Amino acid sequence: MGHYIIGVTGASGTCYAKRLMEKLLEGGHQIHLCMTRAARLVAASELGWEEERLEDETYLRTLFHAGERLHAHPIDAIGASIASGSFPVDGMVILPCSMGTLSGVARGASQNLLERAADVCLKERRTLILVPREAPFNPIHLENMLSLSRCGAVIMPACPSFYHGPETISDLVEFFCVRILDQLGIRDEHIKRWTGL
Repeated sequence: MGHYIIGVTGASGTCYAKRLMEKLLEGGHQIHLCMTRAARLVAASELGWEEERLEDETYLRTLFHAGERLHAHPIDAIGASIASGSFPVDGMVILPCSMGTLSGVARGASQNLLERAADVCLKERRTLILVPREAPFNPIHLENMLSLSRCGAVIMPACPSFYHGPETISDLVEFFCVRILDQLGIRDEHIKRWTGL
């Protein structure tokens, strides 16, 4: 099974991160989670998680029934395993991705562990997916996204699809997370896909 880094920032949409992590864990994969401080605030607001405990690996493992397959890395732990290109991972997803984090990754700033791990994925030519949750985009946002796309990153805005007949918000989240898994090379056949008219 694979090792995947999940970065969560302070943009709205933590339900996407939660469901993607659940699906990866259900598939037997290892997760390395890194959340910004703003992400912890938003997750507490949107999901009811205990903000002050979201760097506590034991608490997170309990939330996800993950055992030792979930590794939590503090945002300032710049010496963590995922900060080095010699540590093998199969891909990284930043979702939701704030414009501040997207800008930091595009500039190669590496101001925290999340930005550094993304920079490592780019330099090692590993899959890096950024899921911006912003609207509308201004020219700075678009230029940063174009810069990252040219470097090999996948820019995948959280855009819902409706052709599969969603009935709930959970249906929309589920379908989008399956599309992210597609980009990671992980097939999930438990979803209705487009087969033509």
